[in-house]
Amino acid sequence: MAIPKAMGIETEYGISGPGTPDFNPVLASSLLINSYAGNLRRIRWDYEQESPLRDARGFEPVQEREPNEEDLGLANVILPNGARYYVDHAHPEYSTPECATPRDLVIHDKAGERVLEKSLELVQQVLPPGERIAIYKNNTDGKGNSYGCHENYLVDRRTPFASIVRDLMPFFVTRQVYTGAGKVAAESSHADAEHVVYQLSQRADFFEAEIGLETTLKRPIINTRDEPHADPEKYRRLHVIVGDANMCETSTFLKLGTTALVLKMIEDEFLPDLSLDNPVSALHIISWDPSLKTTVAMADGRQVSAVELQWEYLDHAKKYAKEHDPTPANIDVLQRWEATLTALEEDPMNLAREVDWVAKYRLLEAYRERDALDWGDPKLALIDLQYHDVRRDRGLYYKLVAGGKVERLVTEAEIELAVGQPPEDTRAYFRGNCIQKYPDSIMAASWDSVIFETGREALQRVPMREPLRGTREHVEDLLAQAEDAAALVDLLRS
Repeated sequence: MAIPKAMGIETEYGISGPGTPDFNPVLASSLLINSYAGNLRRIRWDYEQESPLRDARGFEPVQEREPNEEDLGLANVILPNGARYYVDHAHPEYSTPECATPRDLVIHDKAGERVLEKSLELVQQVLPPGERIAIYKNNTDGKGNSYGCHENYLVDRRTPFASIVRDLMPFFVTRQVYTGAGKVAAESSHADAEHVVYQLSQRADFFEAEIGLETTLKRPIINTRDEPHADPEKYRRLHVIVGDANMCETSTFLKLGTTALVLKMIEDEFLPDLSLDNPVSALHIISWDPSLKTTVAMADGRQVSAVELQWEYLDHAKKYAKEHDPTPANIDVLQRWEATLTALEEDPMNLAREVDWVAKYRLLEAYRERDALDWGDPKLALIDLQYHDVRRDRGLYYKLVAGGKVERLVTEAEIELAVGQPPEDTRAYFRGNCIQKYPDSIMAASWDSVIFETGREALQRVPMREPLRGTREHVEDLLAQAEDAAALVDLLRS
């Protein structure tokens, strides 16, 4: 039986300094994070058990240790909600705490936007007059550089990685019809991209391989990093780099919920072979066609559209959920998935309330009509970018929210709570509450451990190898009983 899908999102936010000729994104990112952290105690990130070069195909390259953020003096904060907020590749990155449901992860993903928005507000108070920083939840700077929004899913180690590759590849190539964030023009050298004026995905143009370990060059559709952040004998962490950063809550919800269901079907060997003939090419040409009419070749010789292939996944998922996993959460995912595919089949423009690429397209068309703009007009590229501004008083997505023109799945109250509080049904509850209650006694932490200084001779590492333990149900009483970290460690050992 498939295991539950603990999941998380890591978002590298775009950062710029409009009007600042000597803008340094690394220093600016550090300033953002340090300003937000304020008086929070800076707990060291524990790199000891990390292995980013371990490959799911069974090898790990031997190379010199690269300097990490701590070596470089960059900002790196573990927040009281269990999230990590740090500088990565010259971007501010927000890694959500682990969540047990797609809806909870939508809440915590939005909480990340609020953290960045608050960071901007605080930084603006200390910047010299005339200088400012802008933050965008997008995936490309329009100059040939892309930055990621990476999903992570808990996967059963017993499932052959080859099965994950076979069954996920066609799904990832085609899910962009509802997960794409939309983008003006193309950033591909392919001849067929010359006539692209608007496409579904911000990331698709930057993928060049089917399978691989890279995340910044020769990006693969299936990433092979084998760094579970959990019991390595039992689990994998599927590190997904092929998705866009979404503003629309429905797109985020579907991205997570559908992928989790497909992974469960893979673990239970429920899917037939839906392999594509050329996945990389298919990823590109599907993105380049907002009409969704383009077909791609399957390995069995059939020609199908992206929506048609998504219907095949949905049909199997409905049968799977009915027979094996008929939870209310799964039923919600299936209903939204079916409603979305139905609308995409009838007229994609009907999904302006739910799907980012459609919402942005409608917005751009309104500006084009009002100002008689050609698709090549630079103003449209600026509108594209402004859609992703995290400031609720400036971002065009948030203008749509204010006008009631996009669907909300979660409330502002839930988001604000998630800014300061961890989920209650994953190990993030233990991590976050320890940071809140014993900050001066935590020497270091990571996703799968907390290291305490208890006044004894040796530091005390508390392992958290089970992502769905350390929940409120498991540890609330222990945390209430333990006045200090030493007492907590004793209670955990008793």
